[in-house]
Amino acid sequence: MGAEIPERFNLSGWFSLAGLAAIAAVAISLAIFAGRCLLIEDARRDGLLMAQAIRSVAALEQRRVGAEGAASAGFLEPLAGLPGVQRVSLYGPERIVRWSSEPRLVGSGAADPDLEEAFEGGETITTGRFGTGLLFRVVHYIPLKDEASLLEVRKAPIDSIARLRESHLGSWLAMVLGGLPIQLGLFWMLRRLAGRRSRADAGEAMAALGEMSAAVAHSLRNPLAAIRSSAELALDVEDSPARRNIEDIVGQVDRLSKYVNELLIVSRPLCGEREAVDPVALLDDVLQAFERQLRAADIRVDWPAQAVPAVLSHRLLLVQALNSVIANAIEAMPRGGSLRIRVAVDALERRLRLTVGDSGDGMTPEQMAMAFKAFHTTKRGGLGVGLVLVKRIMERFGGAIRLDSRERQGTDVCLVFRIAEER
Repeated sequence: MGAEIPERFNLSGWFSLAGLAAIAAVAISLAIFAGRCLLIEDARRDGLLMAQAIRSVAALEQRRVGAEGAASAGFLEPLAGLPGVQRVSLYGPERIVRWSSEPRLVGSGAADPDLEEAFEGGETITTGRFGTGLLFRVVHYIPLKDEASLLEVRKAPIDSIARLRESHLGSWLAMVLGGLPIQLGLFWMLRRLAGRRSRADAGEAMAALGEMSAAVAHSLRNPLAAIRSSAELALDVEDSPARRNIEDIVGQVDRLSKYVNELLIVSRPLCGEREAVDPVALLDDVLQAFERQLRAADIRVDWPAQAVPAVLSHRLLLVQALNSVIANAIEAMPRGGSLRIRVAVDALERRLRLTVGDSGDGMTPEQMAMAFKAFHTTKRGGLGVGLVLVKRIMERFGGAIRLDSRERQGTDVCLVFRIAEER
């Protein structure tokens, strides 16, 4: 058993998944960080506003019932009933709880650095601790300056968490809209790099092909010409018992010469200035040249010729391209069939589309993907340069070639030309 060929690594797919995962991770991290920063800042503002309100109420209570009354349950109990407030405790200068909404804490002390900082600095201190999810607990240390005591308020910012949850949809939508262009940009850059790499590989292949073609031309042309000349002289001898073998030699020499010429044409830069060419007239000439092959293969030509505008191309190069397309269609129908040819003119885009279709076996998706790769062929004795040459000729004059094929239904080759300017 032969070694299994490893599957081709899908760089674009894996890069897209990795990029999407990275962007999602960054977006989620930013959302969590922004949410926490919002909660902390909102808690600080709430602490300052609460401190101002409590100090104002405490001052009013002091003027009404004296300093002792400010620390009474009548002043503090309503505070403990505010939304989100979990516990309220009043500390004296000795850091002992004088009053609390939880009576079990009265008389106890606390060793809290934030409590000490609030006592010593005389400023409101707000601290927060996060739990699981959006669980957030806030502690406000509010000094009551007039009586040298401090109020501790433990609170859950219910309103802030509710607003944050309500804004989640907008936040995630903003992150998606912000991350999607980045992902698309990264994917586009990767495709561009892959395209450049593919073109570089194709350029290297064509350069190697040019060197090989030159060597083949110098090495084979003269020997082939000598073999053919000798075979033709042998054919002049009447009643030669080897006449059939000699004819085979001439045919094979001609086939090798054709391969050499195709290699030279594909490997060299295409020469020829663009000119206005009548595609219908050229196609009629090509079909006439293939008439005997079409008749021998039992192929019916469906070609309703019509007058069309001239296109930008080069006569000799276009003949070469049409020869390759028609030859491929004939070879795709060894048991006969129908050769369909249609022409469509797009006056708005100034394009002419010439479609050549066969009723052969068609191609698989894998074969279509490799159709324009140099030296790739599924035909016995082929070189795999026919469609490569057609593509170069079409692109040389601003056109294009498109391939549409289905298994057991045939193949359509569409040649797209630029319409020549009328003079």
